[in-house]
Amino acid sequence: MSLTLRTISREQHLAYVQSLPSASHMQVPAWAEVKNEWRSESLGWFDRDGQLVGAGLVLYRQLPKVKRYLAYLPEGPVINWYATNLEDWLRPMLAHLKQAGAFSVKMGPPVVIRRWDAPAIKKGIQDPDVKRLRDVEATHIEPRAFEVADRLRRMGWQQGEDGGAGFGDVQPRYVFQVPLEGRTLEEVHKGFNQLWRRNIKKADKAGVEVVQGGYDDLAEWQRLYEVTAERDRFRPRPLAYFQRMWKVLNGEDPNRMRLYFATHEGEVVAAATMLVVGGHVWYSYGASANHKREVRPSNAMQWRMLQDAYALGASVYDLRGIGDVLDESDHLFGLVQFKVGTGGQAAEYLGEWDFPLNKLLHKALDIYMSRR
Repeated sequence: MSLTLRTISREQHLAYVQSLPSASHMQVPAWAEVKNEWRSESLGWFDRDGQLVGAGLVLYRQLPKVKRYLAYLPEGPVINWYATNLEDWLRPMLAHLKQAGAFSVKMGPPVVIRRWDAPAIKKGIQDPDVKRLRDVEATHIEPRAFEVADRLRRMGWQQGEDGGAGFGDVQPRYVFQVPLEGRTLEEVHKGFNQLWRRNIKKADKAGVEVVQGGYDDLAEWQRLYEVTAERDRFRPRPLAYFQRMWKVLNGEDPNRMRLYFATHEGEVVAAATMLVVGGHVWYSYGASANHKREVRPSNAMQWRMLQDAYALGASVYDLRGIGDVLDESDHLFGLVQFKVGTGGQAAEYLGEWDFPLNKLLHKALDIYMSRR
């Protein structure tokens, strides 16, 4: 297939994404406005008939005092990654980005390489010799993903270390997903482990209610989110970030971002944001109070969000990142343990890849990032 690449309008980009079953929420045009500290560009791939057959959102971050940029395509671009002529898709992109002043390109092919179902993960957890997810035999392996990785290496794309837990990339390499397609809600609920089902029932008995919020409720979200950040020792994003997310994502599609609250006796005790692109629904941010955890508001909220995703016709409910750890002594283990209770699958993506267009500047960035 002969391909050409050029800048496309926001409208062309959005129309292309909307024509697909799903795409990453980081590859919709509005994501550029969420990341407004970056310059952005929408790229389109056209076949010989002039049909738009691929799109990518590029975020450019300028180096201080130099007009050179890191070009980043988070969880993208949205192209045919299994095409036998993958080089013909990526070479024009590299040439375009180089001309735009990029010294390095980072991208995240949305290609799953391995999957592990819940029984396989539980078996791994019970085995004292297993410390990492990758030590467990995968339930499903995608051979074409290995071919994609080989092609990228042959082209000169490079992959950094994952830091040992799958969090070395900007976006998580390992995620946890609950498949919804072809299942009834009853089957999804039956797939939860006994503890999850008991906790959902417990929350219901205790009177936990789950409601949707709106833009004006983001301040309440932020209050609880900052409580969570202090408890879990991470730097919270400011309220303005979530307000911008709400405005630009829902401005593009009124159903792109949702806000959920779990309340008990009139008090908000858990909250979460949900993102929707086509048939893919993500639980994106979560927050919870330091008290009333015994009434299990997070389980009740996740079950409500999952039911709403199902009602939207989603094919997958994505609980986002997990670590590559099955060691109970590791601080990331709790994340896997909580999510595996949904009976879903852990998925390993191909990870993020870099292409140095200027080796010296790329190396300097590498050194800077490793010292952060």
